[in-house]
Amino acid sequence: MDPKRFKEAYERLDIVDDRLSYKIRSRSVRAHSAPTIDNLDERVRDLAELTLELKDILRETMQAIAAKPS
Repeated sequence: MDPKRFKEAYERLDIVDDRLSYKIRSRSVRAHSAPTIDNLDERVRDLAELTLELKDILRETMQAIAAKPS
């Protein structure tokens, strides 16, 4: 395992969490009124962005586990 690459992937995960997770959580709490098409579209874009970044981070983590230390 390459601990440096693993740590970098973890730090990236932390950054993504800070940047995107609050958007997903805060909007799901405000479900008192019916969402508009624009609101739904924005939420789908946020979820898609989070999903793609998590996929990349998972790939980096798996490569760090499989790699030799640098």
